[in-house]
Amino acid sequence: MRKTLVIDVVGLAEHLLGEATPHLNAFAEQGVLRPLTTVTPAVTCSAQSTFLTGKLPSEHGIVGNGWYFRELGEVWFWRQSNRLVEAKKVWEAGRERDPAFTCANLFWWYNMVTNVDWAVTPRPMYPADGRKLPDVYTKPAALRDELSQALGTFPLFKFWGPAADISSSRWITDAALHVMRKHDPTLTLVYLPHLDYGLQRLGPDLTSARVRKDLREVDALCGELIQEARATGRSVIVLSEYGITRVSAGVDINRELRRANLLAVREELGRELLDPGASDAFAVVDHQLAHVYVANPARISEVRQLLEKLDGVERVLDAGEQRAIGVNHGRSGELVAISRPDRWFTYYYWLDPERAPDFATTVDIHRKPGYDPVELFLDPAITLPKLSIGWRLAKKAAGFRTLMDVISAERSDLVKGSHGRLTDAPEEGPLFMSDSPHLLADGPVQGVDVHDLMLRHVFGAQGR
Repeated sequence: MRKTLVIDVVGLAEHLLGEATPHLNAFAEQGVLRPLTTVTPAVTCSAQSTFLTGKLPSEHGIVGNGWYFRELGEVWFWRQSNRLVEAKKVWEAGRERDPAFTCANLFWWYNMVTNVDWAVTPRPMYPADGRKLPDVYTKPAALRDELSQALGTFPLFKFWGPAADISSSRWITDAALHVMRKHDPTLTLVYLPHLDYGLQRLGPDLTSARVRKDLREVDALCGELIQEARATGRSVIVLSEYGITRVSAGVDINRELRRANLLAVREELGRELLDPGASDAFAVVDHQLAHVYVANPARISEVRQLLEKLDGVERVLDAGEQRAIGVNHGRSGELVAISRPDRWFTYYYWLDPERAPDFATTVDIHRKPGYDPVELFLDPAITLPKLSIGWRLAKKAAGFRTLMDVISAERSDLVKGSHGRLTDAPEEGPLFMSDSPHLLADGPVQGVDVHDLMLRHVFGAQGR
């Protein structure tokens, strides 16, 4: 077996490589770079699950970063149990080939209740007083203290939200270096999210000094990881999950369903909460894709016609059309809507801003019934944001309950980059780079082939 490092640089595309990415350029020149044909939806949980299983979402069941759990009557995003993935993973296939095969999963998703040998994943603490404290979950449990002592507390509030920056990817890189040096896994999976944030904020704009800075920062981390891999005889794969396209505005799909009296809400303390179980139709939005759940099969055609007329919607897929692209599953919506490349779907369902739920203006990835990239921005209406945030933090420190309501609930125009649909140009989509060109066939790499390519890097040309 040849030990292998896989670096997932989220949002990286060939057209972004250049002056700001010397380490990645050198790696590509010394090895091979190919376009990667990812899955629909082109989002983190679906793409990673395909890479790790070699199966489409229709087979592994991860139809997005979240979905409507029909058995619970609730929408849930960012669940963490690996048992949600309904297919054999690459580390299980590796162990079948050689029982000595080991795997470290550093921040790839579905990394709890898992049978990898070493796992690290974000897992905040939620004391009963309403605080959210940075922390990670690890396997084995002792690895948590080992990493915290060596690296400090994981910078959770730099991992997502308006303060997100290179700090979290820096911590993950250091954790990967620590685990490789001390535990020496056969396969090491590393997730670097930093570039993704800047591209969603600013779009894939190489004229932006901020985007070039983000590229330089993540490129430097890749350089450190590649250098360590070469020093320890490891093979290296660098890949990405999706490409980011420039967008101009969001599409309020749930508001359209609400206006058509298809989406139901429940009132709590004068505010409105989505009531999925009482709705005739509602959408679980995930960037540029939305699963639309229709309670009565007889109304599917009606809902489809309504959505096809909505500005910003490119196409709407029924069950048969979903089957053709591998996203049909019991967890999928009766319909799947895909936006135009320059648009994305908001989760907003309220019609009166005064009745929006209290979490709408906070960073709350679990309570919102859909993905909200506006969480990457402070509300521009706040005139003194640092003072405003400091005042809220002071009240929390004093024991008062208070909302960190610093996010806009209406400014979808702030978002400049999105993903979820396949990019029209291959160079704007995800990529696959390897230091072992002889292991790859000609042409683009298919997302479902990444599983076997990882095994080939470990076991040689016959590995699968």
